[in-house]
Amino acid sequence: MITLAQRIQQLRAERGVSAPAISAALGLPRTAVEKFETGRQTPTQDQQKKLAAYFGVSEFYLRGESDDRTQMSDWMDGAFLDAPAPAPAPAPVRAVKKPTVNEDGALFGAFLSSQKFQDALRAAVLDVLRSPEGQALIEKAVRKAR
Repeated sequence: MITLAQRIQQLRAERGVSAPAISAALGLPRTAVEKFETGRQTPTQDQQKKLAAYFGVSEFYLRGESDDRTQMSDWMDGAFLDAPAPAPAPAPVRAVKKPTVNEDGALFGAFLSSQKFQDALRAAVLDVLRSPEGQALIEKAVRKAR
């Protein structure tokens, strides 16, 4: 299993950036990243969030808890994937009205408020933001905000 220190060192090498440069970019003491890489110091939760955001990976990947750079949910969410989910209790049978589209877009509103649609939209947006083009857009927005 890869350690947090090894992962930071690996990500920094991939970027080709010096440890002091990362420390400066994140507003950390000059030798902080060097200490993280050697294991002499463990980054705080806040520092881990900053490092993960800087490298564009999840905190779980940064800590070596996952090999999926994009995993953004808590590691416990996937802990029982092999076990079948318990069957939900049957819902009471109710008369269902057929959805109709009216002037205020009620059908579209129902579609937008569905959890399945929101999850799919979130996944698509995150995929775009993780792409090189998305990272460029984020960097551009950050520069404008300064």
